[in-house]
Amino acid sequence: MEHITLLLAIVVVTALVFDFTNGFHDTANAMATTISTGALKPKTAVAMSAVLNLVGAFLSVEVAKTISGGIINEEGIRTEVIFAALVGAILWNLLTWLLGLPSSSSHALFGGLIGAAVMSAGWSAVNGSTIVTKVLIPAVAAPLVAGLAAMAATKLTYKIKANPGAKATAKGYRAGQIASAGLVSLAHGTNDAQKTMGIITLALVTQGVVAPGSNPPLWVVVSAGVAIALGTYLGGWRIIRTMGKGLTDLQPQQGFAAQTSAATVILASSHLGFSLSTTQSCSGAVMGAGLGRKGGVVRWSTATRMFVAWGLTLPAAGLVGAGAEFLTKQGPWGIAAVAVLLVTGSAVIWALSRRKPVDHHNVTADDLDASDAEPAGVVTTAIAAVTPPPAGSVAAVTDEDLKATILAPAPTDPTAPPAPAAKV
Repeated sequence: MEHITLLLAIVVVTALVFDFTNGFHDTANAMATTISTGALKPKTAVAMSAVLNLVGAFLSVEVAKTISGGIINEEGIRTEVIFAALVGAILWNLLTWLLGLPSSSSHALFGGLIGAAVMSAGWSAVNGSTIVTKVLIPAVAAPLVAGLAAMAATKLTYKIKANPGAKATAKGYRAGQIASAGLVSLAHGTNDAQKTMGIITLALVTQGVVAPGSNPPLWVVVSAGVAIALGTYLGGWRIIRTMGKGLTDLQPQQGFAAQTSAATVILASSHLGFSLSTTQSCSGAVMGAGLGRKGGVVRWSTATRMFVAWGLTLPAAGLVGAGAEFLTKQGPWGIAAVAVLLVTGSAVIWALSRRKPVDHHNVTADDLDASDAEPAGVVTTAIAAVTPPPAGSVAAVTDEDLKATILAPAPTDPTAPPAPAAKV
């Protein structure tokens, strides 16, 4: 670490800030369903997730190697490019957090990195084949695979157990949900913490501190793991509410199926070095679990907003990264200007979030403001119209009630003429 310059130190700190935002942005991936079904209390859930994210950071470095030596060409890339890329990723993370949209922190980082690299050295600085095979294809496949797996697992769960609403059964699935949520947290640390390790390692390569193709140094692994764990413990309550209640209403059986499916997909991708979006995997699993239960529905208005955010993440973060790189190329004053823009933009977003704060006290509240409530879509309304009400929701009508209704005098209009007297 004796070769670290002031600029490199700024980049490392900025990367850890991104890692921190990644943690609270993606807490919902592991704990949204667990919190929404009541399997764990909110603060307990995020504390458990934070610890397992930290543990997961030490399990593999395959994803870190993909980022540090695969997406862009290391030769000719300046340290300022890494700084500009991180600015684009952080601002997009904060904006989507403010809107409560579970977008991909991974794709925000990739978009910022690609935009900054292209602005710095042209399209030749980007490895297109690596982006297609290890970023774009997993981005499309992961939510589909996780969603189909969760749908199948949910259907199988309800077929195996004839009475899934029994108290003992629900208790068992809640226990399974806690275990599967822990597995998702472990997988998230294995995949997402490595992205920051990879970006810091790339910055070290640009300064000649480590050789190209090297594994992340131990201090990089430790610092990245701690940063994402702290962010996870803070809790991204806005996104937790969207994934736990905004997409669909989940029962413990569905939560268990969704989390197990998502964890399997994420762990498999980490082993293969695919830097997929854990957010997209978990969101796809939640929607699949919602569709897997008979009578279950997905709120497609929320899902559509989420899909739009997914599609915009790469280009939006790329444009911000490219703009930031354009400024850093102007010299020290440009770097200072980018730093000021980052701090100012973050402060504005935080101030806006305080207008309608969401925390562990109201994250599971059903009485949302009118502006937060999602209108029922056509599909949801149609299904609700043919779904019978739950047993016990309609009060029984007794004979006395019928007599009182029949014998009650009809309401009269005081302006109407009196009725003719009856003939005897």
